[in-house]
Amino acid sequence: MKKLDNFINCLNILKKADFDFANENDIYRTGVIGQFNLTFELAWKALQAVLRTHGANGAESGSPKEILQLGYKFGFLKDSTVWITMLKKRNTSVHIYNEDKIDELLLLIRDSFIPAFCLLEETLKRKLEETGDSWESH
Repeated sequence: MKKLDNFINCLNILKKADFDFANENDIYRTGVIGQFNLTFELAWKALQAVLRTHGANGAESGSPKEILQLGYKFGFLKDSTVWITMLKKRNTSVHIYNEDKIDELLLLIRDSFIPAFCLLEETLKRKLEETGDSWESH
């Protein structure tokens, strides 16, 4: 499934981020935040696509928040607080100019968001296989 592949590829790049180097290099920090934003965007779209394969009512369209809520309702997401925080941080990340706020976001990406993305990756692969599809065959 192309949407899932795109999410996984983007996540793999984010997982390689050097957060120690990000503390020293402003442009690298910006790149990590940009990669987080892209990974989040692809994550909710992959979630939406797999929800559709399961015939989830309401997955045909919707905002990221609606799709995240649907994912939680159907058991695809375990920690709704992390995902709602992610959504809020994605929406405000382009307006962060305070170094402390940037540091806070980088810690959230490293300690909370990447693990949540990894869990979603495994869940989506499993849920897609439950429908008889292989995520690698698309």
